Parts: sequence; C-alpha cells; structure tokens
Amino acid sequence: MSTEILINARPNQTRVAYVQNGTLLDLKVERMTSPTMVGSIFRGKVLRVLPGMQAAFVDIGLSRAAFLYVGDIRSEVSESEELILDESADSNSPILEKPAEEIPDADKQAIQDLIQQGQMLLVQVAKDPLGTKGARITTHISLPGRHVVYMPTLKHIGISRKIEDEAERERLKGAVEKMKVEGGVIVRTAGEGASKQEIADDLDYLNRLWDETLSGYDKRKNPGLVHSELDVELRALRDMLNEKVDRVVVDDPKVHKRVTAFVSQFLPQYKKRISLFKGSRPLFDTYDLDMEIQRAIGRKIWLKSGGYIVVDEAEALVVIDVNTGRFVGKKDLEDTILTTNVEAAREIAHQLRIRNAGGIIIIDFIDMEREIHKEQVMAVLEQELAMDNARTVISGMSDLGLVEMTRKRIRPSLISNLCDPCPYCEGKGYIKQKLTVAHEIFRALEREAENTHNRGGKRVRCHSEVADWVYAEEAESLDFVESKLGSSVSFEVEPGFHVEQYEIEDL
Repeated sequence: MSTEILINARPNQTRVAYVQNGTLLDLKVERMTSPTMVGSIFRGKVLRVLPGMQAAFVDIGLSRAAFLYVGDIRSEVSESEELILDESADSNSPILEKPAEEIPDADKQAIQDLIQQGQMLLVQVAKDPLGTKGARITTHISLPGRHVVYMPTLKHIGISRKIEDEAERERLKGAVEKMKVEGGVIVRTAGEGASKQEIADDLDYLNRLWDETLSGYDKRKNPGLVHSELDVELRALRDMLNEKVDRVVVDDPKVHKRVTAFVSQFLPQYKKRISLFKGSRPLFDTYDLDMEIQRAIGRKIWLKSGGYIVVDEAEALVVIDVNTGRFVGKKDLEDTILTTNVEAAREIAHQLRIRNAGGIIIIDFIDMEREIHKEQVMAVLEQELAMDNARTVISGMSDLGLVEMTRKRIRPSLISNLCDPCPYCEGKGYIKQKLTVAHEIFRALEREAENTHNRGGKRVRCHSEVADWVYAEEAESLDFVESKLGSSVSFEVEPGFHVEQYEIEDL
C-alpha cells in the first residue's frame, strides 16, 4: 500500500495532499492572504463581558472580535474530566469532553467573576472565524510537539485514545509523571513507542517555546499576535509523517529546503523520504488530484454504480441526499437500495474529509425496510469515519432513513476556502422568476396610482428579460395598470440592473 504526502507550493498558496494508493484522502489548502490562525497565540483585550451568554468578546487585533466562552477560561480541570485531543493537522487544542452544561452547578464559575472588561489576556485561537462569527479562543494554551502536547495552564496528564494498548498507555503515563512537568501533558498518537528521551526532548523544546511566548506577551502592549503556528506544510509533516508514509514529494526547491531542514531536526528518521519533484507536468496533475478537488467542490457527486449524492453546505449544517440515479440494480429493489446506500456511505465519509465539512451533518439515505440493511449501512459509515482524524459523533438511523452526526469543525471548509457565494443570487441559490418581478412592478404601480397626483405617465427601468416578459406575456396586466393610473407606462431596459431590480419614475 503506497502512501504519499504531496506538497504543491506556489507564492500565494500551498496545498498539501495525503494520498493512499492514488486516492486523495486528505487535503489542506492555505493561502498567504488568509492563513489559518488555529494554534496561534495572541495578547487580547476584553471588550465586553456578556453574563447572559456566559461569554465575552475579546479584541485580538483582528477585524472581528474573538469569542471567549466561560468553559474556555475555567481555572481548573478535575481528574474525572477527560481531555480529548483533536489530532487533525489543523488543531492540537485539547477540549473538555464533558460539556459545560453537565458540570455540577457548585463547580461552575460565572464569567463576570473570572474576567473583566478592559482586562488583558493571553489567548489561543481554537477555531478560525467562520461565516459571520469571529474566531473562538481559549485561555488554556496548548503547544503541540511531535510526541506530546504541552498545556502550561492546566495540570493534567493524558494519553491519546487512539493508543489502545494498556501496557503502552501505562508506560507513557509513568514516563511523563516521572519528569515532573509544570503544567499538563497529553501524549499524542505519534508518541506510541517513543522513548523517554524523545518525550523529554519534545517537552524541553515546548518549554522553551512557552518561555518565548510569555516574553513576547510581556513585550507587546496592544492586542495582537504573540506566537504564530507553523506553516501548513510543516504542520502537516509534524502531524501526518510516520512510518506508514513512503515518501514526501515537494514541487518547490525553497519549500523542499525548508521541509528537509524541519524533518532533519524533528523527524530525522524520515529525512530520506523527502524528495523534490522534477516532472514536466504539475505535481497534482501527475496524480490526477485537481480533478478530484473539482469533484469535491461540486454539489452532485456521481457514484460508480450510477447513483449519486447531493451535498448542500450551509453555515449551520451540511445536508447530504442519496439517490439511485441511473442505477437500476440486478436483483430486487431492496438490493438496489442497499448497494447504493453502502457505496454512498463510503463516498460521504470520503467527501467530508476532503471538503473538511463540519458542524451538524444530516444524511438522507434511501429508505430501507429491513433492519439488517440499515445496520449494514451504519457499520460501513462508522468504519469509514473511524479513519478520519477529526472527531465525529454519529446517532443511529431514524425511521425516515436520516442519520444525524457531527464532525468537529476547526477551520473553514474547502468550499469556503475556494469559493465565494454567488454574487447574483447572494448565496441564496435562487432568484425570483421574471413573472414574479413583473407582478411586483404592477403592484408598485397600483400603489403609485393611489398616492400620485402626476398623470403624466410612468417609466419603469428594469432588466431586459423582465421588460421582454411584460410586453410578450403581460399585455393584459399592463393595460389594467394603465387604466388605474389614467396614464401610460413605458419600460426602459437598464443593462446594469439585476433581474430583480427595478425603479419607477414619473415622466
């Protein structure tokens, strides 16, 4: 099984692809104009404390204020609360598994008792700004290394849940405890099998980084950046490069030099796996990845069987519909539906990972009558999602064939990164029919008849398609309005107008 990390670097954009047997499994796209801020540390100033929301808005030097929730400034974490580490290549911030609303009231602290307006805070970005929302921040700093994540503001030792061997978990926990670290530590999945010295070296580096961060915070007097996370290609290597990866291919000499230096320092055992791409075709074209990326930003995804899925991404949730399409099956209807749903389940997990779609996700599978078929589809979906680094939570399938799930969202999705909302429909996905606009104009003219004393006639400036529709299809309605006005109405084409736009003027 061949596994490669491909780095396509250009002056204003870097793309990192994780490819297994020629199939794109993960994609990171970062532009110089809008890099991810997740993991970066800022000096922030509290602008407003909102007791009713138990949250605060904090100025961190960006165009929009960041959002700080009370659960992200709690002073202590009890031993019974397990910290979960999101080990995607874009997030290394541990989060509390137990929701704040489940914390006993006696243990809760009101946000107004913890911070005050005008107070300066050292904060870290946990989620990039999404849509109209500002960045989500936390006061619990987490500094990721190769083997561990160091949390200087918490006292907690944990082991990645993906390390399942109990003996190894105990060994790692014992090794960290003996080091008597000031602060908290979570051993990452990549730390499995790591020696005590490797963990100690990691922690030594992260301690120095923490000291530099505190020094930068003290020097900065205004809100702004204190410590920036690594560039996307270095983050990807830090988090994804392991013994399963056969080679890393970079298509830019300067980035290749930086990558080689980084790997030589932090992952020397993999230095020989770094290579510079010298092909005549673009790197992603060589692996047919650009075609796959175009497929991933499309709304309709065809399945090999002839069925298809439709993906609609909104700000609050992602809705996925499964259809049989051209697939007619070979046996009976139930078999056709099962085959389509199983194939769709695999493709949905694949698309969610490539698109980095997150938040609430609703999947509308084709209705199945047999319980065993529903169980088969859910088993396939859960199996495929288990390979996703982002944390997912899946509910069972409802009687209507709907599956509700969540996928942890840290950064904007691929579509948000590469696409803008349609400027013509303003992202609604539809525009008014010419008939609808024409009748809006007629109603506006009727209101004019009640309020105007000018009988010199009216001129309507509008889009050409609306004017053509009125003269071709609405002659009777136009005559009716002219009779109410007691004067003529003329339509004038305005080339720059939107199809829904019009203006009424007195002649």
